[in-house]
Amino acid sequence: MEENILLDIWTIAQVVLIDLALGGDNSIVIGMAAKNLPHHLQKKAILYGTGGAIVLRFLMAAAVVWLLQIPYLKTVGAILLVLIGIKLIGADDDENIHVEAKDSLFAAVRTIIAADALMSLDNVLGIVGATGGHLGLLVLGMMISVPIIIFGSTIVIKIMNRFPILVYIGGAILGWAAGGMLATDPYFPYGKGNETVIQDILVAVTLAGGFLWKKRNDRKQKARK
Repeated sequence: MEENILLDIWTIAQVVLIDLALGGDNSIVIGMAAKNLPHHLQKKAILYGTGGAIVLRFLMAAAVVWLLQIPYLKTVGAILLVLIGIKLIGADDDENIHVEAKDSLFAAVRTIIAADALMSLDNVLGIVGATGGHLGLLVLGMMISVPIIIFGSTIVIKIMNRFPILVYIGGAILGWAAGGMLATDPYFPYGKGNETVIQDILVAVTLAGGFLWKKRNDRKQKARK
């Protein structure tokens, strides 16, 4: 019983770290889409837009859980998680998100929902991977996303800037979740009994890939200066 509680706490902690690592861009999109609205409409745009985005996230999560029942889809999901982790670690600091600022409430809400839906697959896939598709933990993980999306823009950016190691921790967790997803794919022949080994390998691949990608981007930045 106690072991199960500790496992659930660890799973929820993974979800929080994944959201901290991946939620910043979504928060920035929300702020950029609503920034040209009158002040009294900005909160409404954020509230309505985020509400629509959250509904879409639940639908996407349900779809991902269902799709992962298809043969080899867990393997594909594991590969995608590793690639997301590598991209997260190796992201170019000069890359900016360009979202057209809207001057009407409806247009801003529409932009927030559309942009968040396009950008949220990494969050959804990471949470599904971390929770193993467990419905209760999945719902709790998605609910944890809400305050991070709504209030997290400045906080997330400050945390990530102050503690860059969180980027690597987030990438490692995605690699670990990918390993768990791959090891539990019934069609993957080497998963049974090798869960920890596979998770360790994918964590190493994610960290090494992200480190090399970051080095490449650093060289590009130096060449541009």
